[in-house]
Amino acid sequence: MAMSGVKLTEACMSTYQDIQKSKKHRYAVFVIKEGLIDVETVGNRNNNYKDFLNDLHKKDGEAEDCRYGLYDYEYQFNPDGAESTFKSKIFLMSWCPDSSKIKKKMLYSSSFDTLKRAFVGVHKVIQANDKSECEQGCVEEILRSTDRN
Repeated sequence: MAMSGVKLTEACMSTYQDIQKSKKHRYAVFVIKEGLIDVETVGNRNNNYKDFLNDLHKKDGEAEDCRYGLYDYEYQFNPDGAESTFKSKIFLMSWCPDSSKIKKKMLYSSSFDTLKRAFVGVHKVIQANDKSECEQGCVEEILRSTDRN
């Protein structure tokens, strides 16, 4: 349990298993409501990164809102002296824009650990406070930084 006392719903774990093991979905977006982290949106396998960002950046009325995102990212890997292959890495993102409400930012920040501990096998954890930190190029660079040539 996180410092905030927020817990995961069973749907979070089954969605994570569907993405990690079964490859059923491309991504999932999670929100905190009524003291629980729950699944808000699930993107099917043919959804793209832009769809993911649209779901992640949903607003709470007029205000920016916080969310967590889990994405199964695929890219082409070209190691030195070998044939190129496709790689798949799952990343977990905490989206807490600077302009969102202070209480929400504090709740999401203090609850992120709950997701990190529950989702064993995530390749990279990314914290984003600005849309530029969520851009595909920026995220791919972070994921590629762990590749060995």
